[in-house]
Amino acid sequence: MASLLQPLLCVTAPADAGRNCTGGDNGGLNELSSAEGLRKKKLVTTRLSSTSNPFVKHCVKLRLSSSYRRSCGYALVVGLIPIMEVRRFQELNNEELSSIQYLLLLDGMERPELFNLPSTSIVHVSPHVMKKLSGVQSVDSTEAVAIMKIPRSFYDMLGEHKEAVYPSWFRLPNRILVLDGIQDPGNVGTLLRSSLAFKWDLVFLLPGCCDPFNEKALRAARGASFQIPIIYGNWLHLEALASRFQMKMLAGHPENYAEASSQISLLSAKLAKSLANRPLCLVLGSEGHGLSLEALQSCELIGIPMAGMFESLNVSVAGGIFLYMLQPEKYR
Repeated sequence: MASLLQPLLCVTAPADAGRNCTGGDNGGLNELSSAEGLRKKKLVTTRLSSTSNPFVKHCVKLRLSSSYRRSCGYALVVGLIPIMEVRRFQELNNEELSSIQYLLLLDGMERPELFNLPSTSIVHVSPHVMKKLSGVQSVDSTEAVAIMKIPRSFYDMLGEHKEAVYPSWFRLPNRILVLDGIQDPGNVGTLLRSSLAFKWDLVFLLPGCCDPFNEKALRAARGASFQIPIIYGNWLHLEALASRFQMKMLAGHPENYAEASSQISLLSAKLAKSLANRPLCLVLGSEGHGLSLEALQSCELIGIPMAGMFESLNVSVAGGIFLYMLQPEKYR
């Protein structure tokens, strides 16, 4: 990442490489520290006022392109609240504090105390630039944007062999939420946030799911994408994982239980209690296509009792109910 950003940040650098990179009022970055300063982890303070600056274009591409995020290993997080939540989570869990590489603040805003870190560079930006960076029409509620390292708790297993499914950080799971082709970023982000809130261990994304570091998913997740372990894999990976840890496979059925098959169990306190001490894998399908054939064939179906006039719930609402009712007994 450093090699990628260096040419972007130093586009107006003078010939003397030992000096700080500087730029004029046309949007160049001011007061950048030298390579020697970066090695000493000197705090960098810069300013951006032009949307045509290459660094701004780099940030926008991080926000918009999943493949670019993956190639860089970084994501753009919009909003001070989710940024602060990630930062506090890192402090509480003694995780690396260098994951926030750049914090971009709206002109006039002081650096939050939590970000007094030598590894984080502070960049002040004009309202025009903040609007471009955030993709939000009004910057009144957008005071900060951060370039954050995609956490090592995100693991992409596609292309791996069936056996190579357990990264080094992986622990014995008790509750796994599986998203089966859910493409709506708001639903993905909300389900990540709910999983974290109800102490589920892991979110497993099957092919066709929205990138958890998509800008809208990040907004809905409020920092959860950086806090809960996420695995991206296929059904072979999921079946190997569930088999190894002897997990019961459940799938939330989207249709009204009154019209559904008698093979569907109804979610209740009694059912939840009977599953309290069992390791569970819960699969949720997309609203548009429902559960995949693999889920229908491999899982025990459960539904949420509703009044007869309603056909189904939004998947993030239904997911929240399932996650709460089926959370580990010790958290109830």
